[in-house]
Amino acid sequence: MATAEGGDREHYGSGAADPPSDADLLAQHVAGDPDAFGELARRHRDRLWAVALRTLGDREEAADAVQDALISAFRAAHTFRGQSAVTTWLHRITVNACLDRVRKAASRKTSPVDDPERLDQLLEPHESAEAPAERHDLHRELLAALATLPAEQRAALVLVDMQGYPVAETARILDVPVGTVKSRCARGRARLAPLLTHLRSDGRADETPGTEGNRTPRASVPPAAGPRDTGTSDPTVMKGGGGHR
Repeated sequence: MATAEGGDREHYGSGAADPPSDADLLAQHVAGDPDAFGELARRHRDRLWAVALRTLGDREEAADAVQDALISAFRAAHTFRGQSAVTTWLHRITVNACLDRVRKAASRKTSPVDDPERLDQLLEPHESAEAPAERHDLHRELLAALATLPAEQRAALVLVDMQGYPVAETARILDVPVGTVKSRCARGRARLAPLLTHLRSDGRADETPGTEGNRTPRASVPPAAGPRDTGTSDPTVMKGGGGHR
């Protein structure tokens, strides 16, 4: 089971009684260990991939954004001061890489998330072929609705409602006040409400019961699968989304 700071510790140094934490791996990377950053990326890349894919709505863009983020983290590791968890630091870099791509796409007046065919590619091949038609349609409609939101609202909703991060942690990832995260989520939910109401009236979406801590109810969207483990220490292992490109 992954931990917020330690991530999945089973792979690296599996023979050791106490595998290194994320912070240990980052420090080892800065000290010159050629394998440490590759293990750190392996621990977190599935979650980074899920955030990037849902924020950008396009596999190639998401793969490139995560690659950019991992390269940035690789180069900037010496600047990490431990003021937040390593996973928070990595998510912040990834979200910023995604938002940079959204802004660049907007400046070109084109955006991959506006293409329904691209959105359809978010479904895994086995899911597209075998899932019931209603679930397929629900998934498409929810992803399409999410893609209509402004980038900042989309990023907040992806982290809070779809990835399940607490509001306070999301605020640290996005480097904004807690109130800003709450307002972005509220505005995003308000824009999505007409569609969600329509889907629930058709009996095709389920209410997520209650909140837990400061987490909020989440839309019933199946998680996007992460990239496969390539077993490499290269910080650019995300290129092509681990076989998704």
